[in-house]
Amino acid sequence: MDFLKKNYRGLLLCIVIAVPAWFLGKAVPIVGGPVIAIVAGMVVTMFIKDRSRIESGVKYTSKKVLQYAVVLLGFGMNLNVVVKTGVQSLPIILSTITTSLVLAYILHRAMHIPGKISTLVGVGSSICGGSAIAAAAPVIDADDEEVAQAISVIFFFNVLAAILFPALGTWLGFSQTSGEAFGIFAGTAVNDTSSVTAAASTWDNMYQLGSATLDKAVTVKLTRTLAIIPITLVLALVRTKREKGTGAGNVPLKQVFPFFILYFIAASIITTIALSLGVPAGVFSPIKELSKFFIVLAMAAIGINTNIVKLIKTGGKPILMGLVCWIGITGVSLLMQSLLGIW
Repeated sequence: MDFLKKNYRGLLLCIVIAVPAWFLGKAVPIVGGPVIAIVAGMVVTMFIKDRSRIESGVKYTSKKVLQYAVVLLGFGMNLNVVVKTGVQSLPIILSTITTSLVLAYILHRAMHIPGKISTLVGVGSSICGGSAIAAAAPVIDADDEEVAQAISVIFFFNVLAAILFPALGTWLGFSQTSGEAFGIFAGTAVNDTSSVTAAASTWDNMYQLGSATLDKAVTVKLTRTLAIIPITLVLALVRTKREKGTGAGNVPLKQVFPFFILYFIAASIITTIALSLGVPAGVFSPIKELSKFFIVLAMAAIGINTNIVKLIKTGGKPILMGLVCWIGITGVSLLMQSLLGIW
């Protein structure tokens, strides 16, 4: 009861924003519910004069619910399928992830872009967009405005990729009789699952391939998602070492260790075992949908805590970083496919 008394106003406000954003995201998947929720939250917060009554609930939603979303994401992971796909796509995935993180670090140093935003943009570009940002943010103690900045950058290039990649694939000469090569390309070079789905589905429709491209792209994308595990663990170690080195208060590893990632792994293992025992995949569909809704809910809270004017004023350099990471990932994905004889 104390929890509800303290948090219900903020939680209720986030839900009021998240529900319509969720349905609008379904209607316009190329934009997606999370982005709609962030924008709506930023607009709503401009009309809130007394934030004290909602502050606790909004903070809980932006921090804890975001972690719950990552945990539930594990119920969409069939590790058997991921391992099978990874044999073919893993070299490409590792190359693109490394490229994005290295470029983000270089630009962080060269352009003096804040470290946390650089990390979130690099991780979001290289792994799985909003889900990766959701996993990394609590580990590096990023604030809501930094999360909103990174999500905005990822969203911008998601939309461009969904629109441009099918035409780019045709121009590059990807096979029009098999969706495998373009599916791998979309799965490794497009940031967010919604945009991967949009680009792959367009390719299938263009060349009457059923769902061959989409199935390949989504499976490759799931393989990328597993990179959340080592990335968050490394970020936790780096933060612990850095804060000990600066003397800014020793933060023990157990305090920043992403324990929710262990639950994500457990959810993935449970799903894999259940599916191998013949449990229908549809059993996990409601949990996966709940995970997506939790992300939308958390993004509503992040929008409420974000100053839209400041976001626009400081957005130039992160957008440039996102562009460079995006071009780098695209180029490396194509290069690796060519070297491996896939394209």
